[in-house]
Amino acid sequence: MELIKVFFIGSLISFLGQLPLGNMNLTATQISVQESHKSAWKYGVGIVLVELIYLRLALTGMDWVVEHKQLFTIMGWITVVMFIALGVFAFVIARKQTSAKKKGLLLNNKMNRFLLGVIVSGLNPAQIPFWFIWSTQLIDSRALSPTTAQFNLFTAGAGLGSLAGLAVYIHGGKWIIAKMKTSNRKLNVFMGMVFILAGLFQLYNMLFRKNK
Repeated sequence: MELIKVFFIGSLISFLGQLPLGNMNLTATQISVQESHKSAWKYGVGIVLVELIYLRLALTGMDWVVEHKQLFTIMGWITVVMFIALGVFAFVIARKQTSAKKKGLLLNNKMNRFLLGVIVSGLNPAQIPFWFIWSTQLIDSRALSPTTAQFNLFTAGAGLGSLAGLAVYIHGGKWIIAKMKTSNRKLNVFMGMVFILAGLFQLYNMLFRKNK
């Protein structure tokens, strides 16, 4: 019963964490709309795989994270540049867009969508403090015990919850966009706004919240 509860807690936290609008889950919607559900799920699995690696680091490897904090600082700055650049190029593409099928910069390539998900998720080290805060609180409250079995079930539950949250964007997002009859141009503009806001938020974190 205790292990089932741990699995459920991991699923719930991860599912709710995926629901707020963000560049990663909205990209899943964009792939679903402009390509296919299959491609969107490949991307989603890549996202979740890296998230689970970050979760395990948060659970058992924080000493390693502290020792290599310079690496995550570099990744954070790369994220700022990448997100803002993708946002600007999305606006440029939308402005020059003449074809209804024109994709945004992030998707206008032949890269395997699983690999794309791995890269996008890998360049988002903010997942580590998210899971570190939650795991610390759960361990302190004794809702999660620092054992291999509970860590494994918590991680498995988190993976399922993330996939369920992405499913909302892959299937529900596509349904909403179809109902609203949103064009690819408008979708690219919206994604540009999301990427720029995400880049500015990451910049704020790097400048003002890094020490905290």
